[in-house]
Amino acid sequence: MTESPLTDRFGRTINYVRLSVTDRCDFRCVYCMAEDMTFLPRARILTLEEIARLARNFNELGTDKIRLTGGEPLVRRGIVDLVQEIGTLGLRDFAMTTNGQKLPELAEPLRKAGLGRLNISLDSLDADKFRTITRTGTLSRVLEGIDAARDAGFDRIKLNTVVMKGRNDQEVPELIEFARRKRLDISFIEEMPLGEISEHDRGLALCSSDEVRTLIRQHHDLMPTTDDTGGPSRYYRMPDSPVRVGFISPHSHNFCGDCNRVRVTVEGRLLLCLGNEHSVDLMRVLRAHPDHDRKLRDTIIRAMDLKPERHHFSSDGDVQILRFMNMTGG
Repeated sequence: MTESPLTDRFGRTINYVRLSVTDRCDFRCVYCMAEDMTFLPRARILTLEEIARLARNFNELGTDKIRLTGGEPLVRRGIVDLVQEIGTLGLRDFAMTTNGQKLPELAEPLRKAGLGRLNISLDSLDADKFRTITRTGTLSRVLEGIDAARDAGFDRIKLNTVVMKGRNDQEVPELIEFARRKRLDISFIEEMPLGEISEHDRGLALCSSDEVRTLIRQHHDLMPTTDDTGGPSRYYRMPDSPVRVGFISPHSHNFCGDCNRVRVTVEGRLLLCLGNEHSVDLMRVLRAHPDHDRKLRDTIIRAMDLKPERHHFSSDGDVQILRFMNMTGG
């Protein structure tokens, strides 16, 4: 079998790319960004046509899974048109991560445009707590968006919860019951040390995946599965439900050994690892060679040699990476 052109020095084949379509967001989640943010001017972000061009070239190099991220992708004007264009590529998996607030209006158009799966952030089922964590979000709108996504008939919908001690960790059982009731998968995520924040101490707030599993097992048995969606989640099942419970554990259970993904920021920087600054400027190549893709593909292929073996997140709250998560893409 011919080796994929997107194979790194450690033998990992990259078949999954996360494309950020905007750094802007209608939330200001405490673990993701500062309350007062300065966003990029239009000239410094990729056009929708450039994002579609990147998607096509990654696909032709062997990438069969694409996720659109932000910031919040649904605040980008023209997002449904972009989904429609990427949806023609015949991807094995075409997904989006969203905070869900604009899904009441956009869930059905996105599904009709060809989007297959959704990850929806949901950090609390308490309206006041939800507002405190997101600073600007409205829980009722997100819950309405989740129902709209279910009605639209997506292949699969998964909830994502960033668990923080003293903030929402005691809601884990309630979130599990919500997922079971709605028949949605759910993943619990350890907070990542991206960007300088002052709202809380990340070291004190870190709630490990092991601790979350202990909370769940007070109410439900969890059985490990071999399910693999091509991402960092490690999945479990409950004996009496089809719902999968995932854990994303950058601190406690390093998931780098089989990493198959890269990210492109809205500035066009190809990030080879979430927890390192190794990157390549694809915007410069896109704009220097607007009429052919050979240089772009060569640059992407060569970039695989920069992918590090692993990240080195610490669990003491120190910031390893100065960029915020909204700059990286979820």
